[in-house]
Amino acid sequence: MSDQRHEQGMDILKKMVGGGVFPPLEAIRSFYPDFADMIVKNGFADVYARPALDHKQRELITLSSLISQGAIDQMNFHVHAALNVGVKPVEIVELVMHCSAYVGFPKAISAMDVVMRIFKDREISL
Repeated sequence: MSDQRHEQGMDILKKMVGGGVFPPLEAIRSFYPDFADMIVKNGFADVYARPALDHKQRELITLSSLISQGAIDQMNFHVHAALNVGVKPVEIVELVMHCSAYVGFPKAISAMDVVMRIFKDREISL
């Protein structure tokens, strides 16, 4: 069962990162493998694999939560993941704008900085 959860979590993670190896997870794995395993099993197999919401919905929720917390350091991964699972660029921008009304402009502006950088790197225009 445990190996199935790890495999399921890795399949979801690969979809979110666009396939291949995810260096931040591998860095954690090389430092403390149990934590990397927990991230994969709990975060991706147990949460993202649940059937009631699709990956696009989950990424929009995750981005909203990160903006609300001011956890901008995690935004990079999740903006890329959102795009990789089919969230439209304009939906991400509108989500950030919507959050500004509830969490304040400083958090929303910090989030938009991440979005703008990623869109520039990926050559995405609105």
